[in-house]
Amino acid sequence: MILEAFAAALVCIDPGHGTLARVGAQREPIGPGSPTLKIKDPGGAPGEAGVVLDIALRTRTLLVARGIRVAMTRRRSGYAGGNVERARFCNARDASLMLRIHADGSTNRSLRGVHTLYPALRRHWTDDVYAKSLRAARLVHRAVTDSTGAPDLGLQRRSDLTGFNWADVPVVLVETGFLSNPQEARQLHSPVYRARIARGLAAGAASIVAGRANRG
Repeated sequence: MILEAFAAALVCIDPGHGTLARVGAQREPIGPGSPTLKIKDPGGAPGEAGVVLDIALRTRTLLVARGIRVAMTRRRSGYAGGNVERARFCNARDASLMLRIHADGSTNRSLRGVHTLYPALRRHWTDDVYAKSLRAARLVHRAVTDSTGAPDLGLQRRSDLTGFNWADVPVVLVETGFLSNPQEARQLHSPVYRARIARGLAAGAASIVAGRANRG
């Protein structure tokens, strides 16, 4: 029964950024019906799009090896949509989890570590996914910090992320490290360290799928 549930489950992986420049500068509503607009893709930290795509592909391989179906919002550099489209892509597939993968940047070059974002409770936007997203954030964050040994910067609730507010499935965003920190940048450009991140992401996502199977 659990194996059947694994086969039925789907994890939707969203490697951050990488949007084509002419599209990324466009704006879209921060949430359904909102007059507040945000840029579709501000570009991310230098080199982020390539780093997180590699981590995402590694994570996909590990999840598929566990018998879990995976869909990806992008599999190569360049993307022709914004965060609304990414969320709708995962919604349409009734994903057990929308796993957004990013890397951070800061003017404070000493900052390093992993933190995980989840949606704030907003009526009509995230109230249907809030509780499951918080649970998923806890599981995925713990798995990534355990796998990497990176400094644990904890969980952060966010109300301003378009990709959260349009999601109708559980959703988390893992900031896998700071590309602005010289030491962590070297790690994030290392295939060995990226593999460790991917193992944590896959383990966390698989535990969410397993929990859903056990409840089923």
